[in-house]
Amino acid sequence: MREISVLKIEEEVCRLCIDANLKLPSSLECCIEECGKAETNETAKGIFKDMLENLEIAQTEELPICQDTGMAVIFIEIGQNVYLTGGSLEEAINKGVAEGYTNGLLRMSIVKDPLRRVNTQNNTPAIIHTKIVDGDKVKIDVCPKGFGSENMSAVKMFTPSATVDEIVNFITETVKTAGGNPCPPTIIGVGIGGNFEYSAFLAKKALCRDIAERNSDPFYADLENKILTELNKLNIGCQGFGGDITALGVNIEQYPTHIAGLPVAVNVGCHVTRHASVVI
Repeated sequence: MREISVLKIEEEVCRLCIDANLKLPSSLECCIEECGKAETNETAKGIFKDMLENLEIAQTEELPICQDTGMAVIFIEIGQNVYLTGGSLEEAINKGVAEGYTNGLLRMSIVKDPLRRVNTQNNTPAIIHTKIVDGDKVKIDVCPKGFGSENMSAVKMFTPSATVDEIVNFITETVKTAGGNPCPPTIIGVGIGGNFEYSAFLAKKALCRDIAERNSDPFYADLENKILTELNKLNIGCQGFGGDITALGVNIEQYPTHIAGLPVAVNVGCHVTRHASVVI
């Protein structure tokens, strides 16, 4: 049994909240750079250049990449041979988020109640997804999620008779309806299977996967590429001004489901779909 203090988790969450908001994963930054080179629309090409300049300024000036520093989504995997000491895990995570957003001078975007809209002033509570896994380590993924893109997401409960093409059309229509609202070029997380709420969880988890990593199942890896091709035919382009590149990537996560159902969720991410992780 390995002991890990929740104070260490608090410290790492604090650090990751700041890091994720100031710097994109290198694979995503490279993808934006390569798509900018491939873009043929001159207006879109110029916007790609502005995006890269924004990323550079954010790093050199230690400023957030985007003014919407998001709702903190935390994925934490805890090895079953880990014994957490020093207090409440949930409290530690939320303290880490509060410290990160306060110390990092990040925008506070969370309201205490969805209808009585009073800001909590520290960007908590976070959305926390906890999973027990084998081993004696703790893995933390911090994924700040802006709501310009989150608001464009959708879930559809298909029947089992639905075809792959119908699912592709649903995803494509979701992106088409979103238009320029989610600050394209977008990254699209897709969850297929489970039930109503789990398909949305899968879509969120898919969105936080490295953009260079394809689904381990060749069938779904091919489907990711097929959907991406369809999305880039929409001519929405950078920030909705038209162009060859509407989406930077499509990530799918799948899970077993009921014989009577086929849930599909689409979680839309903007071009700065941020995440940072650590293993303790």
